[in-house]
Amino acid sequence: MKKHFLLYAKGMAMGAADVVPGVSGGTIAFISGIYDELLRSIASVPDALLLLLRGRIKDAWQKANATFLLVLFSGILTSILTLARLITYLLKHHPIPVWSFFFGLILVSTYLVGREIGRWNWTRVLSFLLGLGFAYWITVAAPMHWGSDLPTLFLAGAIAICAMILPGISGSFILLLLGLYSVVLGAVKDLNLLVLGVFAAGCLLGLLSFARLLSWLLARWRDLSLAFLSGLMLGSLNKVWPWKETLTWRIDSKGEQVPLLQHNLLPGHFAEISGQDAQLLIAVLLAIGGIVLVLGLEWLAQRQPADAGRAE
Repeated sequence: MKKHFLLYAKGMAMGAADVVPGVSGGTIAFISGIYDELLRSIASVPDALLLLLRGRIKDAWQKANATFLLVLFSGILTSILTLARLITYLLKHHPIPVWSFFFGLILVSTYLVGREIGRWNWTRVLSFLLGLGFAYWITVAAPMHWGSDLPTLFLAGAIAICAMILPGISGSFILLLLGLYSVVLGAVKDLNLLVLGVFAAGCLLGLLSFARLLSWLLARWRDLSLAFLSGLMLGSLNKVWPWKETLTWRIDSKGEQVPLLQHNLLPGHFAEISGQDAQLLIAVLLAIGGIVLVLGLEWLAQRQPADAGRAE
């Protein structure tokens, strides 16, 4: 029960991260020590389904590591359904503290992922720089305006879920780039089952196919893959920098004005331009809080194997 509760809590943390544009649930999975198992389990689902069709229910359950997936995704779903309103409120009314917390979280996570690389050489450095450049390009890319019809939502789900399981690339930010973030978040708030069902079907297709690819890459070229992932995470910090100036605005699905294009400012410059308090002290404290949280999660993840060994 303790193991399942901790896994459920990690799922809730992943769900909370995925709601925030710019923060990836994959980052939480990585720093909490479940990333490889998550990819392997998802990649095994198609084979498990074949076993299930042959009537081998127990073998199918074990093949897919279904208990792990069920507990984890229950936590993710619970978090998304319960925290969507809270996260939206905090981002609207207290953006600097929220972004500062996630900035610290991602910064220390980048170090922890990079630390996993066995040996650095020019190929690892090149992979890191490619990930860094790609993530930075994503964060400064001009948003597009996809339609909100059902086939488009299906395709958007398949694309966004790939980002959700990549550390450093946020699925919700991809939705923001596609112009569909407010549509999907509104469907979550209003429990629009048709929109959510089509979007979830797209997510399922993307998840099953991309997880297998990622799992294969980590098994075959682990150091190169980790270098690319750490670059992705570092590059994503451009998006979560707390002090921003809004250059252009857009009208969301509820007719409200929300930021479209922004660029980063130093805290002092932000205070001069906006006339608002830069909240530097609380920003630093929350960034440190994010760092402490990540280090605590890593400590718990390292303790689990030792605890399991003692129990045996």
